[in-house]
Amino acid sequence: MWFLQPGMTLEVAITIIFSILLTIFLIMPIHEWAHGFVAYKLGDNTAKYSGRLSLNPLKHIDPLGAAAMILFRFGWAKPVPIDPRNFKNPKLGMAITALAGPMSNLLAALIAAFSFEALVYFGGGLVSQKVFMYLLTFIYSFISMNIGLAVFNLIPLPPLDGSKILAVCLPDKILYKYYQNQRYIMIAVFILLFTGVLSFPLIFVQRIISEGIMWTASLPFNSF
Repeated sequence: MWFLQPGMTLEVAITIIFSILLTIFLIMPIHEWAHGFVAYKLGDNTAKYSGRLSLNPLKHIDPLGAAAMILFRFGWAKPVPIDPRNFKNPKLGMAITALAGPMSNLLAALIAAFSFEALVYFGGGLVSQKVFMYLLTFIYSFISMNIGLAVFNLIPLPPLDGSKILAVCLPDKILYKYYQNQRYIMIAVFILLFTGVLSFPLIFVQRIISEGIMWTASLPFNSF
């Protein structure tokens, strides 16, 4: 768990907690709204009729997923209801809809990374050094939360988004068994997160993507 890391100070911990709460109350709703919006555009009105085509966080928060986000910085929200029978190609439509959530997080991370680089380049003299460092810590934690949420949801295990993307390649018979045990799979994933077994590979992938996003965001400022 992140708050048990050596050298963690109270100030840094509070900053990270604020970024986690912002992720839970802003980014997770955007993630789920993106699912519902893309499904709506592909012909499925289920999310809209159930009131989930909304950015209201209270409609999307899953208590267990929010707790996982606070403890491990990886978590999930309440899935938006989607009926793939309304898609012209159910499997492909479901895969595109599932991909929309993680992509919204990566886009938010990229936008925040541009803000981070702009602050580093232009903002050093605008505020005190202490406030400057807090802002950088906050934005970078916000970037990490978004990338972590995207990476976690792309795990190809039900009910996460990655399983719906993988479903395009699976026969219906295997797919049925795949989702039949999703409750037990999710419990196993939570245990692996709690023990740290799953955290290491997720953090490894998150770090690679984070480096790529930060490098991309720095490109416009390298020309100054």
